[in-house]
Amino acid sequence: MSSYLQQEIKFLSGVGPKRAGLLNKELEIYFFEDLLYFFPYKYIDRSKYYAIKELTPNLPNIQIKGKIVGFEIAGEGKKKRLIAYFSDGTGTIELIWFKGLAYIQKSLLLNTEYIVFGKPGHFSGKFNIIHPEVEDSLKNKNTIQASLQAHYNTTEKLKKNFLTSKTISKLINNLLLILKGKIKETLPEYLIHKYKLLSLEQALFQIHFPQSSDLLQKAIYRLKFEELFYVQLNILQKRTHRISKLKGYIFSKVGDCFNQFYENNLPFELTGAQKKVLKEIRRDIGSGKQMNRLLQGDVGSGKTLVALMSMLIALDNGFQACIMAPTEILANQHFETINEFIDGLPIEVGLLTGSTKTSARKEIHKNLLSGELQILIGTHALIEDTVQFKNLGLVVIDEQHRFGVAQRAKLWKKNQNPPHVLVMTATPIPRTLAMTIYGDLDVSVIDELPPGRKPIQTTHLYDSKRLRMFGFLKQQIEQGRQIYIVYPLIKESEKMDYKDLEDGYESIIRAFPSPKYAVSVVHGKMKSEEKDAAMNLFAKGQTHIMVATTVIEVGVNVPNASVMVIESSERFGLSQLHQLRGRVGRGADQSYCILMTSYKLSNDARKRIQIMTGTNDGFEIAEADLKLRGPGDMEGTQQSGIAFNLKIANLGKDGQLIQYVRDIAMDILEDDPELNKQENSEFVVQLKKMSNKKVDFSIVS
Repeated sequence: MSSYLQQEIKFLSGVGPKRAGLLNKELEIYFFEDLLYFFPYKYIDRSKYYAIKELTPNLPNIQIKGKIVGFEIAGEGKKKRLIAYFSDGTGTIELIWFKGLAYIQKSLLLNTEYIVFGKPGHFSGKFNIIHPEVEDSLKNKNTIQASLQAHYNTTEKLKKNFLTSKTISKLINNLLLILKGKIKETLPEYLIHKYKLLSLEQALFQIHFPQSSDLLQKAIYRLKFEELFYVQLNILQKRTHRISKLKGYIFSKVGDCFNQFYENNLPFELTGAQKKVLKEIRRDIGSGKQMNRLLQGDVGSGKTLVALMSMLIALDNGFQACIMAPTEILANQHFETINEFIDGLPIEVGLLTGSTKTSARKEIHKNLLSGELQILIGTHALIEDTVQFKNLGLVVIDEQHRFGVAQRAKLWKKNQNPPHVLVMTATPIPRTLAMTIYGDLDVSVIDELPPGRKPIQTTHLYDSKRLRMFGFLKQQIEQGRQIYIVYPLIKESEKMDYKDLEDGYESIIRAFPSPKYAVSVVHGKMKSEEKDAAMNLFAKGQTHIMVATTVIEVGVNVPNASVMVIESSERFGLSQLHQLRGRVGRGADQSYCILMTSYKLSNDARKRIQIMTGTNDGFEIAEADLKLRGPGDMEGTQQSGIAFNLKIANLGKDGQLIQYVRDIAMDILEDDPELNKQENSEFVVQLKKMSNKKVDFSIVS
């Protein structure tokens, strides 16, 4: 089958060079295989035929069988139309076309039996169908029969060139007839038999030309099963390979650094979740295998403290550690937080960013190489070739989805053996997505907030309640608190009627006049030094209100800020709303998030607002976000090392199937880790095909 499938689409009957160019550009269909796996997005039941006398107004799409008994050209100019009078013996209906009149009249014959399909209209007591589908009832013997008609996504450009859904269906029909009896199975026979799956040939025929609803569901299941199974088998085999082949440094002892910190510097009692995660990390780093662990936890859950305590164990075993953060603000914040945590302990911590001066940079390089510098915190600057460690044992990557996989890989080469890896994210990842994006990592979750933290109260207000909202903000400021007000845009857009920052800033200044109130502004188009200066003023409590765009989403830690106002919150996705809300609630005081919207809300926007006001649970929100938006829009998926080219499975809806096939893949690998058994030879073929499609970055998370 493979030789057929790799033929260019232009060689398929009915395509040719011009149509091939359009299919390449519009649908990324280049080869026979691309067309075969271009699946329908919906199906319409074509098994029922109506009699014309049975028709009633407001019916959905219908199918009738009969003959054209006459034609008429009516109207003039733009209102000119072709009318065909269609009869089935029980009545007559008008078939109407406004375009291609001459071609259509020429192609249709009187007194020939046709099948007509379309949405019936009712006007002046007569039924009509505008631009119906018409086909000869004595269908071409080379057309595959189906009771459900598949519909395919197409584009305006394709439609203008007569590449409609129906045309695509005909092309797939031509392809399947060529491939009949030649479609090679891609799963071993024992797996198909054990899990009662359709053969691949049956599944591909039934997905495009289903003969019943039952067969269609079986075809969908078979294709989803295979797609998700190979994704999981690929990930798990790489994980098995990493665990068995990559030796890790053994951190066998807990010494002075860790113990002194625990006894003298620990800022608060660890939560149960933090203790559990530390045990998981300690088990990994003492096993002799390289740790590759994902640490998930909402903003403020105490991930940095866990990372620091893990780094202290590395130091106790004679190794260095580093933290790589995506922005200078976040790197600086980690530097300050960790220095505060280890105050009084004999530990050298360095900071390396793009802003580090040459003289300081040289000093860092020297001390790093000598081992005097034990913990290095920085941005992309850490991966420069000039940065050499004496003995790097643990790498912590914060908000790792903001780094490209190739960038992260450079850190792995800073030592003879790969260091242990702890990947942290404050963006909660749905379980099904984590199994796919980070399936080769072990996952730890901190699902408790430190003691003293109160859940953020989230409220939805319409724009008409703005004065009430301003009054609440003034009360908070009088109590010594600070406020964030976030806007989706910098300047007003004619196309999008959302509150913009410049206009908002002016109204805030009017409502909160100086000198009683101090307001700072931060947005992405400001120079770094201006942005940092404004943020520092707010962090030091010298301004009461920070008016900002989403640049404050990550990297600002102001425990005194108690209110987050999100203007035009309908404009933001769930993940972003949750991240913004996480900027407050970082101190012991009650904090609030106010979602401002207009009255005009789409159904999706209304759902997002309801979810945000209903829960503070980041994982619950992430699951809802995945269902609303789909995996392609989830933050971080494009840089994860996993290509999201799923053709039929849906990570938001197929969670149970993902877990099911993952368990099957794990059982197979436990029995045959290298897939050497003859019965598993097909797996090797398919995994090789997958590896040819993308770079393997599995060992760099």
